[in-house]
Amino acid sequence: MEPAAPRMVDCPACGGPSLYSPQNPWRPFCCEACRNNDLGAWASEQFRLPADTPPDPDSAS
Repeated sequence: MEPAAPRMVDCPACGGPSLYSPQNPWRPFCCEACRNNDLGAWASEQFRLPADTPPDPDSAS
């Protein structure tokens, strides 16, 4: 039985090819720069989920 071929995925930061295996220490990113850019975006809150705040039942409207 032959070992499985390395899996290539799209880098979530730049869209380029990224090796998804233990040999790539930055997986799923293609390189350290893409990983750091993504981390910086999270740290600066550029990635946010929309918050649908329900109406306050105690508000006097």
